[in-house]
Amino acid sequence: MDFDAFYTKNKNLVYNLALQYVQNIEQAQEITQDVFLKAHQKIHTFKGQAKIETWLYRITINTSLDAIKAKKRKKRFAIFSYNQDELTNSTDFNHPGITLENKEALQALFSLINKLPQTQKTALILVKIEGKSIKEVAHILEKTPKAVESLLQRAKTQLKIYRTQTEGL
Repeated sequence: MDFDAFYTKNKNLVYNLALQYVQNIEQAQEITQDVFLKAHQKIHTFKGQAKIETWLYRITINTSLDAIKAKKRKKRFAIFSYNQDELTNSTDFNHPGITLENKEALQALFSLINKLPQTQKTALILVKIEGKSIKEVAHILEKTPKAVESLLQRAKTQLKIYRTQTEGL
């Protein structure tokens, strides 16, 4: 496989998915680099049972979730070290396609999405933002289509609850 062609074909897919998770350009760029490094190192483990893009989605999701966990650990450590400069809002939304007028509303929405359990968040991002079909998401998450539909329904219900709780604040 020509890795340069593989990278060129898939770099936007990886970057955009990472950006949906971390909502920060620099962090999404770092994740993109990490994903392709991992893919290059592990290409021999790809079994060809699924599309290579599905395999890449899994790597991107896991790398993004690891980055989020690392950021949370860093914030917890910052609390104990009393470094107030490290304490920032959990959603530092910096997305290039968002106009200034919509940035605040989108930041609020992603703040709610970020509260969802990871499986619900992943299903929601892949279906509603990335435009993947239920069947594709089921394959990526290694779940049944019914399980993905259930995750989406629970995510929507939970977002409504979160939105109701935050109205008027």
